[in-house]
Amino acid sequence: MIKLLSDIVAEAKEGEHCLTIEESRKLICACENPLLLDVREPAEYALDNIEGFINIPRGVLEMKLPDLCDDPDRCILIHCATGGRAALSANALRKMGYLKVHLISASFEDIKKNFHL
Repeated sequence: MIKLLSDIVAEAKEGEHCLTIEESRKLICACENPLLLDVREPAEYALDNIEGFINIPRGVLEMKLPDLCDDPDRCILIHCATGGRAALSANALRKMGYLKVHLISASFEDIKKNFHL
């Protein structure tokens, strides 16, 4: 049976630590040197982005992140446009050995409007 993307994303979200915007802000303040990732495509990021988030597209995350972060205990927070790519990214990073991966489960527009460090 072929799985739909929506099913794959739902499965990925089940195993991840999903945070609200408020919980994300609190965690960022509590973490030492958190890594904030935006896994949208570069064109999306260029149109609009959130200060403090680094753009590494979902498609190259596993290749690029080890150069940026070699600490499996570093606190990582991820967002995208609607949560799907972020969930898949969080799942991939856990499989790579990163231990403190968190998914901001809100739309980009809600994060942009309500996320202030």
